[in-house]
Order: sequence, then C-alpha cells, then structure tokens
Amino acid sequence: MIKDTIVQAINEQITREMYSSNLYLSMAGYFQSVNLSGFAHWMRIQAQEEMLHANKFFDYLLARGGKTKISAIDEPPFNWDSPLDVFEASYKHEQFVTECIGKIADLTMKESDHATFSMLQWFITEQVEEEANVSEIVEKLRLIADFKGGLIMMDAELKQRVLTPIV
Repeated sequence: MIKDTIVQAINEQITREMYSSNLYLSMAGYFQSVNLSGFAHWMRIQAQEEMLHANKFFDYLLARGGKTKISAIDEPPFNWDSPLDVFEASYKHEQFVTECIGKIADLTMKESDHATFSMLQWFITEQVEEEANVSEIVEKLRLIADFKGGLIMMDAELKQRVLTPIV
C-alpha cells in the first residue's frame, strides 16, 4: 500500500504536469500569433509530452492503489516580449519541475518507498533532458539576438520535432 504522503505528493505533481501542458500550449499560441509556426509546433509537442507525464504519474498512482485527486489548474501566462523571453520562462519552469520531482524523491527515501523512488528515476532522467533541450534553445536565441534570419532558421529547425512516446 502506498503511503498517504506519497499519494498527496504525486497528486500534486499530476496537477503540476497538467499546468505545464497548459503553459506550453499557451506558449504555442503566442508563437503562432507572431507567425513562428515552427516554435509553435515545438511547444505543442512539449504540451503533449507534459500531458503524457501527467498520465504516467496518474497510472502509477492507480497501479499502487492510490486515489487520484486532480486539483484546480492555474491559468498560465499568455503574453511574452520575445521568443527568448518565452524560452527563458520555459527553462525556469523546467528547473522548478526538476526541483519538485527531487523533493518527491527525497520524500520516497524518507518513507522507504522504493517502488516510487525507482519509478521517479525515469522522471529525474527526463528532467535532465528537458532542461538541456530548453537551455540549448535559450543559448541559440541569445546567439542570434536580433538577427531575424537566425530566428527564421530556428523556426524551420524547431518545426522538425516529433513526439516521442514514453515507456
């Protein structure tokens, strides 16, 4: 039986993952509104991936006999000043998610919940990848600064992203 403290922590993370999905969908809307469809596409894929993460936590909780409780999801922002501003916000958000998952891992060690600790290793590895991907885009956007040609090239590059199923 999974402990109530772990159930609560995972339910909170499900809500955070759903918020993340909404945040990235909102970012996709911003990019589409400024005619950067490749950036919008990248964010739509990111939104789908975050919902897959929420479902992975959801399914895990049910498999362990826990009760799911989806809380209210806050409204994400919808306006940014620039593509760089969007990706800096995304990077900060991914760092926050990494911190939250780390706190759940700490809790599982305190509670001696080895099964949940093991499951969280996938998310810990995933967060390293998430932060690295977003950080790379932030750095590229900083490099091109106001060079519009670079922005158009990045837009074409980001349009190539495909959703990778999680296991």
